[in-house]
Amino acid sequence: MTFQVTISPSGRQFSCDTDETVLSAALRAGLILPYGCKNGACGSCKGKVNAGQVVHGNHQQKALSDEEEAQGGALFCCAKPQSDLNIEAREMLADDDYPLKKLPSRIAKLEKLSDDVMLIELQLPANEKLNYRAGQYIEFLLKDGKRRSYSLANAPHIDGPLSLHVRHMPGGYFTDQVFATLKERDIMRFEGPQGSFYLREESDKPMILLASGTGFAPIKAIIEHLIHIDSKRVVHLYWGGRRPQDLYMHALCEEWTSKLENFKYTPVVSDAKTEDNWNGRTGFVHQAVVDDCADLSMYQVYACGAPIVVESAKRDFVAKSQLPSDEFFADSFTSEADLAKK
Repeated sequence: MTFQVTISPSGRQFSCDTDETVLSAALRAGLILPYGCKNGACGSCKGKVNAGQVVHGNHQQKALSDEEEAQGGALFCCAKPQSDLNIEAREMLADDDYPLKKLPSRIAKLEKLSDDVMLIELQLPANEKLNYRAGQYIEFLLKDGKRRSYSLANAPHIDGPLSLHVRHMPGGYFTDQVFATLKERDIMRFEGPQGSFYLREESDKPMILLASGTGFAPIKAIIEHLIHIDSKRVVHLYWGGRRPQDLYMHALCEEWTSKLENFKYTPVVSDAKTEDNWNGRTGFVHQAVVDDCADLSMYQVYACGAPIVVESAKRDFVAKSQLPSDEFFADSFTSEADLAKK
């Protein structure tokens, strides 16, 4: 059965079958709702059902609590319609310049950036190009039908292979392959570009870029794009890791500070050991922002990394530093372990 979905406040409509999610149907219709993980873990697609009924698939309570659901809250990435719907959601019009594609690629390079972070470079066929926005991600299409999502770590204007930063999660279905059996010249298929986490170029507000671990990958792409368009925006990058070696491109960030007039970099380490000889900032990376910026009312924030970091950042930036909630853009990196908690 097919139902009609109306988006408020725009009034735009699309059809949605009972066996597909509201998000999937919207994307199929060329309408983009905010989304990140697409599996009920990050909460980026959270909205409201004003009229009608949906049924939710598996999702994490932290993304949508029972109380929120009872009050009409919905995660559109795992909500399926049971009737015609009127939903409330922020909407972004699709752009024909960034079509969703399924493409083959060849592994052009594998390089360890640290003990547990691998750089993967993907070479596309000679007649193919992926148009994407700085900050977006792709999904690997694995042989058994599973998918794994990774952010693009280079800016769209850069010629050559696409770059990804993959952290090894011991026992991880895909990352074990990356660190043990994947080799250069292997063929990988992927679908992209994906996600509503990307640089809002129309704004001239100062920016806080917040990364934890390999959440640095899309942040790197955003910074490279800002350099490319000769942006004059004030940018402050905060990058957090447990140990100094987790900041695997620390030297590049320091290089940016010497080249970019309005750029500042603050590395933060949460669990430094004596042997690390770390003399920089310590603690939680989002707390460093709160300590430095009492007033974020005129800022935009782009945050990427572990869900706990992203959630804590949004909560505290809005509550303690007056950040407008609609100026917080985020991508939570959900792992297989995160999904197992649903």
